Amino acid sequence: VQLQASGGGLVQAGGSLRLSCAASGRTFSRYAITWFRQAPGKEREFVAAITSNLGVTYYVDSVKGRFTISRDNAKNTVYLQMNSLKPEDTADYYCASTTNLGRLRLKSAMDYWGKGTQVTVSS
Repeated sequence: VQLQASGGGLVQAGGSLRLSCAASGRTFSRYAITWFRQAPGKEREFVAAITSNLGVTYYVDSVKGRFTISRDNAKNTVYLQMNSLKPEDTADYYCASTTNLGRLRLKSAMDYWGKGTQVTVSS
């Protein structure tokens, strides 16, 4: 599976962005997809994940109620809708895939990574 993240940009605090993670390959629906982010000088951290078949979602506490992850298997795409953005959401955002449903939050469990898309939230 090859992944490509897009949709980043510059937005004011309180604004919204929708990130997309487009995948190639016929087996996309078998993979859970996780979004991570990495701010300058910080470790890459888990943001949100969605499982393959049932679409169960998981979020880091800091984005709950503001971000929504969803997937469209017919389009081989996962979305991350980000609302009420804050300056601390500024980071490069990466999508990754895994078949290990028990380790969706772990970078080490990811099988494939896409290149990041930059999100900058101004105050």
